[in-house]
Amino acid sequence: MFQLAILKDTVPIHPSNFGAPPEDALIAEINKKYANRVLHNVGLCVCVLDLSQAGEGRVRYGDGLLWYKVVFRLVVFRPFESEVILARIKSSDKDGIRLTVGFFDDLFIPAQYLPKPSAFDPTERSHFWIPDSPLTTPSELLATPKEGRLYIEPAETLRVRVEKDVFCDDEPGPPRVMDGAALDVEDKEKSERRRAGYWVTCSIAEQGLGPVSWWLESKMEGEEDGDGDGDEIGEG
Repeated sequence: MFQLAILKDTVPIHPSNFGAPPEDALIAEINKKYANRVLHNVGLCVCVLDLSQAGEGRVRYGDGLLWYKVVFRLVVFRPFESEVILARIKSSDKDGIRLTVGFFDDLFIPAQYLPKPSAFDPTERSHFWIPDSPLTTPSELLATPKEGRLYIEPAETLRVRVEKDVFCDDEPGPPRVMDGAALDVEDKEKSERRRAGYWVTCSIAEQGLGPVSWWLESKMEGEEDGDGDGDEIGEG
């Protein structure tokens, strides 16, 4: 989920920080510039791990700052393809589920990567899965009793597999509104996802993936069923 990126830059130190150790001042300035920023084809920057190289500071004419050429290692968030991670549901709509890991909110599970058969319940604002059901269409699934549905509840923790990540180089500014029509909430979420500088597509369409509670309950039931299977060992 986290990787190391080696970068180089020219970093200025303000005169007010001349009294601090150069390494500490440089790391503080690099973090100020890169932390929580998406670098194209690199990932979401988290923090500086260390400095690999730092040249001598030079003063440029007219600004009074001390400029250093540095090479540093940066911790970045970029889960690799097929990696399994834990994330929490942020919102759901008919197109899929949006997830968050706390510091990053642009993870998305499209509807085609949900377990089959599944459908979106607009009254509950949640997707649900009916294991081993012969039904396939959303209308058929929505006609089933709720007692037989496994809902993917809001704010639930999911175990997901990373399918791909995408970097976008979009134009800055608010999304354009066509023909004067206002965007509804779902359209705004779709627009935000398309415009995000970096987003990750995930899947829960395999065994062991999905809400953590599903598999914990299944494991507990299996352990209960197996309690009486062992042979007794007699004394002597």
